[in-house]
Amino acid sequence: MDRLIIIVPCFNEEEVLPNSTKQLVDVINNLKEKGKIAPNSGILLVNDGSRDKTWELIKKENKKYNCVYGLNLAANVGHQNALFAGIDCTKDICDFSISIDADLQDDILAIEKMVDKYNSGTDIVYGVRSDRKSDSFFKRTTAQGFYKFMSAMGVKTIYNHADFRLMSSRAMKQLCCYKERNLFLRGIVPEIGYKTDTVEYSRKPRTAGKSKYPFKKMLNFAWQGITSFSIKPISVISFLGASIIFFSIIAFIYTLISYFLKHTQPGWSSLMISIWFLGGVQLFAIGMIGQYVGKIYIESKERPRYNIEELLMDDKDKDKDKDKK
Repeated sequence: MDRLIIIVPCFNEEEVLPNSTKQLVDVINNLKEKGKIAPNSGILLVNDGSRDKTWELIKKENKKYNCVYGLNLAANVGHQNALFAGIDCTKDICDFSISIDADLQDDILAIEKMVDKYNSGTDIVYGVRSDRKSDSFFKRTTAQGFYKFMSAMGVKTIYNHADFRLMSSRAMKQLCCYKERNLFLRGIVPEIGYKTDTVEYSRKPRTAGKSKYPFKKMLNFAWQGITSFSIKPISVISFLGASIIFFSIIAFIYTLISYFLKHTQPGWSSLMISIWFLGGVQLFAIGMIGQYVGKIYIESKERPRYNIEELLMDDKDKDKDKDKK
């Protein structure tokens, strides 16, 4: 029997955390009773710099349940970095892990199916949504468009998969070899390789609390994924440059015809078309290239992705983690 650690990133989750923890503890105990995971399996709650009482609740859950551990990050570093911190902290003390959001909208019943696939020799199991009935029309449309657009940009992702996944210890260690600071785990994990499989599930609506991915964050997340894994946007700029030449010629011909027909003020149309169009494209191109230069700047500083303020874990696990690091 191999040791499982369920990694749960938490940010301002005081409304859902007690109930979510209890449900996950029940899942762990059920798998232990069935002999599918080791008796020392557990749950790691990662506090991502929450501004509410999330960390206080994590400490209470740690005292209440022997299988619940806590990791308190010194500041808010974002969902992807918090998840990576949990993986990095447990990769040397467990045989495999499962990551899941604290709101448990991802179906916890799929966890046992993931474990079964792991026990049959699979290194990475992706939780894939079978439908999007629980989403609004807007979110469903934009999410599906996101996956299709990422595929068109050449980014290798799993369709309808978020961050609900199982990873073996060797896959976790391999993930930690990726040193980029601009994390987009949905794109990095498929690049690891190893034997993979999927488990379908239906996502449930959130029962309490607020979504941590409003529209603005969803846009930023999508942009992060595109610019971290594809240079096609820069190629688009070159295409735009060629297109500008073509449309400028058309505009010039149109302006010339309008001048002879006396439908426009001489010189005004051609001047304004040139200024507006070329000015806008230049700003767009500079901004696009600037995004990539900015990422290079961030990567070159090699700052740590996260800082740990407190770790609630068994002493032997702490020692093992320190020794292997």
